[in-house]
Amino acid sequence: MPIQDVVNKSQAAMKKTLDHLQQDFSKVRTGRASAAILDPVRVDYYGSPMPISQVASMAVPDPRTIVVQPFEKAMLTPIEKAIREADLGLNPSNDGNVVRVPIPMLTEERRKDIVKTCKKFAEDARIAIRNIRRDHNEMLKKIEKDEHLSEDERKRGEGEIQKTTDRFIKNVDEMTEAKEKEVMAV
Repeated sequence: MPIQDVVNKSQAAMKKTLDHLQQDFSKVRTGRASAAILDPVRVDYYGSPMPISQVASMAVPDPRTIVVQPFEKAMLTPIEKAIREADLGLNPSNDGNVVRVPIPMLTEERRKDIVKTCKKFAEDARIAIRNIRRDHNEMLKKIEKDEHLSEDERKRGEGEIQKTTDRFIKNVDEMTEAKEKEVMAV
């Protein structure tokens, strides 16, 4: 297995970690309306739990409101009930056509808790990236031993993996800083 394949595999794995962090951040409530807030909500659809996105369309008409338009009128009450019971701190209201979900302002204390959660997600991502680096460096050492790769080639590969690691860690830091600013903005 050539060195570049190992480097490419490490890069792909780190990219997946970054994508996962982005997903985690999108689910964090920031005081601004986002349809992603409702992703964990499951609606009882004729006896089986369904993601809300499969029984309704969602829109964000302003920064403080999410409007949920069910595909079937009969789903209005189950959707409202599911959002209320999802323990998201939201209080939806049903006007007969759509479910409106007002997003309340966050307190300073709650904002700080959210920032702590974001920092934990970021640290988990950094740890995952460093583990990927370690695993792929071990792969290079195994290739060196098994396929008689030169030490210089192995070190060059480790250097490339380290550069990739540094770049992805920097991306994690930038994403975390941006999310922190978003959460702390009033």
